[in-house]
Amino acid sequence: MVSEFMLQQTPVARVLPVWETWMQRWPTPADLANEPVAEAVRAWGRLGYPRRALRLHAAAVVITEQHGGQVPGTEPELLALPGVGTYTAAAIACFAFGIPTVVVDTNIRRVHARLVSGKALPEQNQNAAELALAARLLPSSDALQPGSAALANTWNIGVMELGALICTARSPRCEDCPVMEQCAWITAGRPEPHYVPKGQPWHGTDRQVRGAMMAVLRSSTLPVRQEDLLGTPDLAASVESRVTLSAREGDPVHEAWVGLHALPAATEQRRRALDSLLADGLAQQGPAGVSLP
Repeated sequence: MVSEFMLQQTPVARVLPVWETWMQRWPTPADLANEPVAEAVRAWGRLGYPRRALRLHAAAVVITEQHGGQVPGTEPELLALPGVGTYTAAAIACFAFGIPTVVVDTNIRRVHARLVSGKALPEQNQNAAELALAARLLPSSDALQPGSAALANTWNIGVMELGALICTARSPRCEDCPVMEQCAWITAGRPEPHYVPKGQPWHGTDRQVRGAMMAVLRSSTLPVRQEDLLGTPDLAASVESRVTLSAREGDPVHEAWVGLHALPAATEQRRRALDSLLADGLAQQGPAGVSLP
């Protein structure tokens, strides 16, 4: 469950070290639920989309209070937890509990698009037709056939790994593909994508400013003044004297402040980013300043 939350829009290479540290610290839902939510946000580090940490903590609380501290094993129960959507519920049910269900992530969608539909890439947004195709392709799970549930789940894992390792988005290794001869995309002559994928912008966006502010809040043990976050004219003297007086290069607090105030963001954008952090519950305003919730 923890890995599925962390892997939402974040690659495995970035998730793995954070996941390992997280599981060592909080091996059970109760362990996490008993900690302040600020600790979950702080431990989330630089994975991005930190609201996932809030939701994972909230889910741990619900699991502890309503499910005896055990992650529920059915899709309806999982869907009722904070932060758990259709894909996450299906993935946990499949990979943690062995329930044969339709799991459709980006890698699976790409394999299905090429293998069956003859397209270089799936649609930009998942649609009902893709879900229906995935359901048709899933091996039948008949309770009268021993091992059928395991076969369905092995299929999900296999297609997901095929997309992650062989049928990749930019440089597919078709010659190494075990189903190359059945691939509709190969048969069609490997047509170009019907759209140009565009990644989410980062530099100069509110998301970048939010991330820099979160780095400051995670590294700070005391509340931070709003004017320091927003960049008032006396910022350099204020920050250097109050926050990083004895900081050396490489110190997390110093580096976080340097990162925030190196951004060419106007006060209006900084205010907008801070307001959104407060609205999302990722930060709170107290008498002494802004801190993690």
